[in-house]
Amino acid sequence: MKLSSISFALVLALFPRHGTSSPHNRRDSSTPTEEQILNFALTLEHLEDAFYTQGIQKYSQEDFLAENLPTWARGRWTQIAEHEATHVSFLHSVLGHQAVKPCTYKFPDTDVTSFAAVSFMLETVGVSAYSGALKYLTSADTIASSGAILAVEARQSAWINSAVQRANPWNTAFDTPLGFNQVFTLASAVIVSCPSTNMPLPVKAFPALTFPANARPGQTVQISYNASSTSDEVYVGFIAGLGATIVPLDCDNKVTIPADLEGVVFGIVISSNTTIADDVTVAGPAFLSFDFNSQGQSI
Repeated sequence: MKLSSISFALVLALFPRHGTSSPHNRRDSSTPTEEQILNFALTLEHLEDAFYTQGIQKYSQEDFLAENLPTWARGRWTQIAEHEATHVSFLHSVLGHQAVKPCTYKFPDTDVTSFAAVSFMLETVGVSAYSGALKYLTSADTIASSGAILAVEARQSAWINSAVQRANPWNTAFDTPLGFNQVFTLASAVIVSCPSTNMPLPVKAFPALTFPANARPGQTVQISYNASSTSDEVYVGFIAGLGATIVPLDCDNKVTIPADLEGVVFGIVISSNTTIADDVTVAGPAFLSFDFNSQGQSI
C-alpha cells in the first residue's frame, strides 16, 4: 500500500545553494512555562487520542484488509491508540486540575487509506512538537518523560511510513524541531473548538498553506494561502532536520521545490530570505512527504 503525499494547511540543507538559517532560533522573547508546555503537549495528545478512538471505531478489520493491508495492521493501530490514551492519562496526572480538556475535532479521513495518511502526519508532527519543546523544559523528570514519549511517537511514525506505506522509515540524520506556533498551525486544521475553561496557551495559528497534492522536488508548483505580507518580496522556506532552504516565491505564487529534498519537509511562506521565525511568517507550515526507497531514489 503506497499513499500519496499530503499537505495539511506540514531541508535539511547543510550545504545549501540558497539562503539558509537554523529555523529554531526564535526571535520572540517569550518563554512558556513548563505547565504551559505540558498543557500544549496534552492538547496534542488529546487530538491524537480522539483521532485513533474514532478511527478504530469507524474502520473494521474487513476495511483494513480491503485496502490490502496485512492482517496485523489494525491491531498495531489499536496499540498506538492505547499509547496515546496512556500519554493523555500520564500528562493529566502530572498537571492535575490544571490539565486542559479535549477539544472538538473534525478529522479529514474518509477511508483506511486517508486514515493511514493522517496518522502518519500526526505522529510525525508529534515528534517535531516534542523536539521543539525540549529546550524550554527545566525539570529533569519532565525532560525524561517527554523524551520517552517523543521516542514512541517516532517509532510509530516510522512504522506507518515503512511497514504500511512501504517507504522510508526516517527522513534525514535529524528529525525536525518545530516551534509552538508552527505545530499549532498544523494541529488547528482539525480543531473545531476548545472548552472555554481550558488554560489559555501562548500559541496562535498562522494562515493555512497548501501545496499541490502530488508536488515533488524539482517541480515548479503553485501554492495557495490567504494572507498578505507587508514585504515587497516573499519566500518559501523548506524546513527539514536542523536546517532550511529558502527560495523565492513569484508573483503568481509559484515556487520551485529544491530538487535535493527528501522525506518529510515543512514548507512555510516567509518575508525574509535569511531566516525562518514567527515574526516573518506569512503562512504555514504545510506538511510535505517526499518518499524515497532504500537506494535514496524518489518513489
